[in-house]
Amino acid sequence: MSTTTVTLDRVASVAILRIAGDVTSASEGDLMAGFNQAIEDGADAVILDFARMEYMNSGGIGLLVTLLVRAQRGGARLLATGLSDHYRQILSLTRLDEAIEIHDNEAAAIAAAEG
Repeated sequence: MSTTTVTLDRVASVAILRIAGDVTSASEGDLMAGFNQAIEDGADAVILDFARMEYMNSGGIGLLVTLLVRAQRGGARLLATGLSDHYRQILSLTRLDEAIEIHDNEAAAIAAAEG
């Protein structure tokens, strides 16, 4: 089983959380730490980059819901990029795609976040 690695990058007021490995309930510490740091640094939009994600289970979906709630409470937008067709379908089935803005690539996500 792979572990989760979260790297925080910035483009202006947009934070990018680059997520690698598996996203499960065990990923909570890493994801929340990265998200909290992004918000503390003043990000008003957070892009979740899933391009290097290997696997996500229901615990990972639950973490996305938690991130979404925290973003909404903090007045930040939550966007996603790098999702495979499989995970796009899962976000559609769970209706998370209605609250998390999904983009085809990082440039589109950054443009939407800045716009």
